[in-house]
Amino acid sequence: MLAVLQRVREAHVDIAGEKVGAIRHGLMVLVCAEKGDTEAEAARLLARLLKLRIFSDADGKMNLSLQDVAGGLLLVSQFTLAADTRSGNRPGFSAAASPDDGRRLYDHLVEIARAAHPVVATGRFGADMQVSLVNDGPVTIPLTVRPPATP
Repeated sequence: MLAVLQRVREAHVDIAGEKVGAIRHGLMVLVCAEKGDTEAEAARLLARLLKLRIFSDADGKMNLSLQDVAGGLLLVSQFTLAADTRSGNRPGFSAAASPDDGRRLYDHLVEIARAAHPVVATGRFGADMQVSLVNDGPVTIPLTVRPPATP
């Protein structure tokens, strides 16, 4: 799975003028399932999101996790993270999971996130969304969780 996480002071997702998900201080995460991803990759991604030490401690060092700061988690599906731009001027998306698999894995990620963390908001899979945020830092980090290599 691919993710781009942004440490935010606030973030929200609007669909057709309606706010469907919002958080205050925390992480806004764009998420993409790739072909071959399973629920195991979603679980590993969530573990990384909750434990990655990218929030500042009292000394201003990035030493605290999302859980440590009790921040919000906004998960937004974003298949375009799988864009292949190595040739031509039009990106290809053949590495992205099928829409059915992408939805299943996104829904699973949201379900396990809500079970593990108190503040989880979402966009809506496949919708035309407008995402607004105030990036804190700015801190923006790409994160890739791959299936284990097969022998």
